[in-house]
Amino acid sequence: MTAPSFQSRVLGCFLGGAVGDALGAPVEFISLDEIRDHFGADGVTGFVEAKGRGAITDDTQMTLFTAEGLIRAKARYRDRGICDPSSVVHRAYLRWLWTQNVSAAGNDDPLTGSVSKAGWLVTNVLLHRCRAPGNTCLSALKGGEMGTIEEPLNDSKGCGGVMRVAPVGLMAQDPDFDENPFNLGAEVAALTHGHPSGFLAAGAFALMISCIARGESLPNAVDTAMGELEGHEGHEETHDALQHAVDAATKSPSAEQLTILGEGWVAEEALAISVYCALTAKDFLSGVLLAVNHDGDSDSTGAITGNLLGTLHGAEAIPLRLSEGLEGRETIEQLANDFLAVIEDPQSLDGRRYPPN
Repeated sequence: MTAPSFQSRVLGCFLGGAVGDALGAPVEFISLDEIRDHFGADGVTGFVEAKGRGAITDDTQMTLFTAEGLIRAKARYRDRGICDPSSVVHRAYLRWLWTQNVSAAGNDDPLTGSVSKAGWLVTNVLLHRCRAPGNTCLSALKGGEMGTIEEPLNDSKGCGGVMRVAPVGLMAQDPDFDENPFNLGAEVAALTHGHPSGFLAAGAFALMISCIARGESLPNAVDTAMGELEGHEGHEETHDALQHAVDAATKSPSAEQLTILGEGWVAEEALAISVYCALTAKDFLSGVLLAVNHDGDSDSTGAITGNLLGTLHGAEAIPLRLSEGLEGRETIEQLANDFLAVIEDPQSLDGRRYPPN
């Protein structure tokens, strides 16, 4: 089988994450037994009604703002020769916060200017739909200050940091991008999540996406991320969770196997569940369906698994009935195309759509 193109991997990552998110959203807060009682023995097998069939959640919204922030960081570097990508992504998250009808301390309406020039994403109605945003993200961003690894805002290891950083791994394919994807993924998560497991899991995930995007196998990507983790203080929880996922993947995939990995509400569990589902998947659909039919944070594990498998297999592997039925598909595809364009040809960047911060 021919390996997917880089273009297909980028689009697959964006669409795959959103599809997994939308599949899991309706069952996020119910048990596996309840899922089976309601939808049958196989559980969720396609989009079902929740806040709209195929509706995305804050997981996809924040992933899109991560991507927009990275594009604008690239614009800043092109125009000024210097940039701190995590600070530009932080301003992107403040724009997302405003879409949720919440303002950050010291920042006004981004459309009038003090957060930064607006750009196009914040004006999109899709991003203004409130879809149960995580309390940690909201509270961390409301203060207006950037959390960092060295000076954390809190001790949270919720999965809200890891579920949004896939674009960091894709941007690492930019030949002008000199950031380590593990380090930047961790820094971007630490903007809101201060526990080592909260940001190191994100770093590991970003590194996995980076490895897969350049053509490595998923097992090799997981091994690379686990090796990188060992060099970081406080890595033990995340490393152990991933080792449990790798060990579990030697057995036949089942929802029952997921119970030994947790429920996914915290970062290391969400990553471990997603890695297990991706490692055992025979194709994109089987992996994301396994990732959403369990007790726990189904939309986040669906999104992370979708990012992994979408990057691995490319956009063509996502069933059309899902990609075409996805809420906001046009917006997601536009951002993915812009993201790809700025990697391949920085001069193509439209400064009106992505003004440098």
